[in-house]
Amino acid sequence: MTDEMYDLGAGLWSIRGSFIKNGILDIGVQCALIRLSSERFIFLDSYTLTGDVRQQVMALTNDGQNVEAVLNVHPFHTVHCAQMAKDFPQATFYGSSRHPEQVPEVNWADDLVESDAIAARYPELQFSIPQGIHYISPDETVHASSLLVYHPASQSIYVDDTFEIPPSKLINTVQPNLGLHPTTKKALKDEPNAAKHYCDWAVELAHEWRDVRHFCGAHSGLVVFEDGQFETALISAIDLARPELEKA
Repeated sequence: MTDEMYDLGAGLWSIRGSFIKNGILDIGVQCALIRLSSERFIFLDSYTLTGDVRQQVMALTNDGQNVEAVLNVHPFHTVHCAQMAKDFPQATFYGSSRHPEQVPEVNWADDLVESDAIAARYPELQFSIPQGIHYISPDETVHASSLLVYHPASQSIYVDDTFEIPPSKLINTVQPNLGLHPTTKKALKDEPNAAKHYCDWAVELAHEWRDVRHFCGAHSGLVVFEDGQFETALISAIDLARPELEKA
């Protein structure tokens, strides 16, 4: 898969990259470049930029000098952090508490990416962290949670793993279906009503971010929803999954 960069308007570029799983299947990966009101830039997630995409990014960002920060929003997406820090040495790197443990060579900021401090620092964005499931699961194979990001100006939602588009729907012209990450049930916290808290959080998110048009998923590709479809699709996905998730 060749890396691609999509201009979604209003200062957000979605970058689609390659990630080979088990040496066989390219499940894809993503990052995003966002131009702030200050005319400086931030990245969502780390990715090793090469070829035409790297040239485009460098042209936009004054050879990288105008990139002020990288927000690594998935605790388990750490493969490209070290290279990203080399490519943008002047940028501040934010991550979860797991990031410094996994990539200690990066100079991580004290503020965690999911903190209120980051939300206040970047008012161009809205953030949401799933309720009822572990943000950093004690099981290293469970990657259902991540910090979700919404960029209202471009009507774009940036999601690593938590929600995904079934692969069969990538070229479907009918309303895209949304699904939950397959490890969602394993990610549930061991506490009363954890599944209810998760489902209620997702339904509330569907209402709050109902204007989403562009769905940027780590392994789902870039999908465009028609007006109102995202809200409907997410609520449908939760309605379908709730009985199974809420089983004792």
